[in-house]
Amino acid sequence: MKIKGYGIIGILAFALFFAAYSCCSSKAPASQNENAKLRVGVFNGNGASPVCVIETMEALKTDSGIVAREVSAVDIMKGVLDSLDVMVFPGGSASKEYNNMGLEGAAKVKAFAQKKNHGLVGICAGGYLFSTTPGYPSLQIFPAPDIRDHYNRGRALIGFKLTSQGGKVFPELKKVDTAYYQYYDGPMFKIPKNSPITILAKITTDIVPNPGDPKGVSPGKPALFTMAYGNGRVIASAGHPEATPGMRWMVPRMARFVANRPLISYPKTIVKPEQYTHAVLYFPKVIRYEKANFWKLFSDNADTVIQAIHHLHSIYSRPSIRWSIGLLRSTSPKVRIAAADYLLKTEYTAALPDIRTAYALEKDPQVKAELGKVLHGLSRIVQP
Repeated sequence: MKIKGYGIIGILAFALFFAAYSCCSSKAPASQNENAKLRVGVFNGNGASPVCVIETMEALKTDSGIVAREVSAVDIMKGVLDSLDVMVFPGGSASKEYNNMGLEGAAKVKAFAQKKNHGLVGICAGGYLFSTTPGYPSLQIFPAPDIRDHYNRGRALIGFKLTSQGGKVFPELKKVDTAYYQYYDGPMFKIPKNSPITILAKITTDIVPNPGDPKGVSPGKPALFTMAYGNGRVIASAGHPEATPGMRWMVPRMARFVANRPLISYPKTIVKPEQYTHAVLYFPKVIRYEKANFWKLFSDNADTVIQAIHHLHSIYSRPSIRWSIGLLRSTSPKVRIAAADYLLKTEYTAALPDIRTAYALEKDPQVKAELGKVLHGLSRIVQP
């Protein structure tokens, strides 16, 4: 059978081609479509702290408009960056992250970051990675050196204050005199005059946890800073919002900012800067206190364990959140409830598989009911 000189097979082929072409041409690429999900990669190669990778991934899950995946150095070499809008470099060791990427991988990352509506997010080690510090292997993106003489400043919950530009990126914190987040040996940048870098927030805490450390180094140093890079954008944080309950939303916000996407608001259930009122420096005596309470978690006395959980929470101990996961498997019903409640208060969504299992296996009706509340509360924080 023929129609106007064309075979039926030819007509069908032409129709399929036209349909395919129309479908492809009518839709902009995902990276250019504001309604498409933002595609974010988190570097998990050597040098990236496994804990920081997990917590960064979990923080990104709080934004339903983001789809996140872990990215290795091998993935970078295979061209995975072509399918992403944003790349996040988490805490760990910047020099080792750089070493793991290799020169070719680093060049691919820099080329990726310069594209329109693309960008890089650096958290702690990521900030070091983006620096231009003499003698330090890095991507050399920010034209500013880190003050290496004061690298080993330890752990703390530190304060920061937004600049006027920072208020545009993080309006939730505009009315907060001082906000706080976790810090662990983060970069102390010296921003040159007439620099293209925009400071979004400045550190207010004098981070001097060790005897003999010079005072007055950290106050006024950038806590959050950004810069245009080619047609893209880069942002870095000296501290760890992904490890700070109530502040984890800052990570997806930074991803949206560098990709030039709408800065959507987040629910008050996860935007909770008001829960911090002062800095906590982990002086040697505080670390000893933290360790002493860690050992109490092994006590046969349930009340002693629960008291230790409260003590650890009072100093905003970052590792104690992960320590409480094992307590879901305690033989004491009271301890199981207390551990689950602590995980909910600290938004530790990475523990959801543990809580689901604990709930499924729980025999005590009262404990099961409490675990159900915690499971529901944590599940609401992250996207499915």
